Order: sequence, then structure tokens, then C-alpha cells
Amino acid sequence: MVSINTVTGKLNIKDLGCTLVHEHLLLRSEVVTFQFPHLYDEDVIYKKAVEGANAVKSQGVKTICDPTVVGMGRDVRFLERVANETDMQIVTATGIYSFTDIPYYFQNREVDHMAEAFIHDIEKGIQNTNIKAGFLKCSADAPGLTQDLEKVFRAVARAHRSTGVPIMTHSHPETKNGLNQLAIFEEEGVNLKSVMIGHTGDSTDLNYINKILDKGAYIGMDRFGQGPLPAAKRNEVLLQLLKEGLEKRIFLSQDYCCNIDWYTQESIDEIIPGWSIRFLIDEILPQLQKEGVTDQQIHTMMHENVQNWFIGI
Repeated sequence: MVSINTVTGKLNIKDLGCTLVHEHLLLRSEVVTFQFPHLYDEDVIYKKAVEGANAVKSQGVKTICDPTVVGMGRDVRFLERVANETDMQIVTATGIYSFTDIPYYFQNREVDHMAEAFIHDIEKGIQNTNIKAGFLKCSADAPGLTQDLEKVFRAVARAHRSTGVPIMTHSHPETKNGLNQLAIFEEEGVNLKSVMIGHTGDSTDLNYINKILDKGAYIGMDRFGQGPLPAAKRNEVLLQLLKEGLEKRIFLSQDYCCNIDWYTQESIDEIIPGWSIRFLIDEILPQLQKEGVTDQQIHTMMHENVQNWFIGI
């Protein structure tokens, strides 16, 4: 029997059910949160997260993987409250999110020291709680794998090797840096079948996407409803991959943020009108079914793949 860490305790992997592998219940600027708490209405923030979790629960979703880590305002007590309120299974992560540099604390210490911090989150608990991380998260965007970010990727790899929990990345397909990420993981001896290269669905370059898949990694078609590509383009790429029989390596999700303070609500409404945590299941899956995608293929992507990612197969 394989069990995984959720914010409310251990879960039999067979009970994951329909899973959204990349959604955020609370994402905000850590420094502002700590220094200017009066800028936030915590009751409103909590209500939005509960509404989001209940919305997908009504669609049949049982589990949300929330990859909010250091640099994104991670608050595991908040996630625990939402899980208890909604009876949603929530899996949180450990790692560091940045596009350039990392906190001075980690800049001036060895990779293994960072890896031990991640291992502590997985085996002991996060933020002086007994809430444990279920997966690892790291990121690199347009600036590429800076010296600081390479340190994070190597620490994540070593924490994975020590604990066996899977890895999710934030990648930048325009610069094809998912392949650079995999190269570091290979050097560090990571089981690439435990790796999901996030945001791969931002690309229409099937050659690039297939190179990632050829390595054995999973890909995240995980930004439906936002990002640089409209849904129709994302569907075209996904349909082609499904025609090639690759559904066993694909995750579907939205990277939706029930709460995010990086932009004003007005700018979000203008840039991403209609952004919703319900978008994938209400809008995209019916469109895919009209194009011939089978119930079994959807079940594979929404139920089975997450189990295999956690196992590493």
C-alpha cells in the first residue's frame, strides 16, 4: 500500500480520485504579507478558497495539488483549514519559486543544506506543524537556470532521491528550458518518471514536447484558461498528442489562483476574462469529447496519471 502526504494526513494513493494537479488556493507576496498584514482581508481570502474548492468538488474532483512554495506565500495552516471545511484532499509542496535569485540564507549555504530543509518539510512537517509536503516544486522562466536556480533544482533532486516524492517544475517552453531542467535531474540521478515539466502546454512545438516525453517525464497541459495560448490552440496540441497515444504522460489542470495579490482584480478581469477554477471540466473536457477524446483517455489524465507520478512509473 502506497500512501502520500496531504495537509490533513496520510492518504492511500488509490483514494486520490479525480485530481487537479496544479491549482493555487492562496498565492501572495510573502514580504508584503509579513510586513503589511493590514492590506489583506483574511475572511474574504478564506471564503474565496473555500468557494473554489467546493466548486471543483461539485464537479467530481477529490484532490487538489497546490504547488505554492517558498516565494509564493505558502501557508499550510490555511490549506488545512480549507481542507477541513470542504472535505477536499489537498496536497501541498516544498521547494522554492523564483525566476532569478533565492534568499540570501540559501545563497550562502550548500546545496545539501537546502535539500535537508525540503526533506524536513516532507518527513517532519512544514512551518513548525505536522503538516507534511507531498511533492517538490522548483521553477525557471525566461532568464533561464541562473546559478541560484540551479542550486534549487539540485536540492530538489536530492530531496527527491532521499524521500521518493515526485517533482513538479515551472518551465518556460518558449526557451525550451524544460530540457535543461531534465538535464540537471539526470545528472543528479532523479527518476525522470517522477518529474512533471509544468506549463509544457504553453508550447505548440511538438518536437520540443516529444523530446520531453521521450525522456520519460510527464508534461503539464496545466494552464487552461490563461497564459500565452488560447484554449483552442492548447486543444489542438493536446489532440495531436492523444492521437499519438501519449495520454499516460499528460496532466490537465489550470494553474488557477483562488487568491493572488500579484495583480489587482481589475487587471486580472481585463487580462484573463472569465478565468475560473471550473473552466477545465465545464468547458474544455466537453470540447475534447466532441473531438473524439474518449472517457478512458480523460480518466487516464485526470485519475490514473497522478497515482503513477507519485509512484514514479
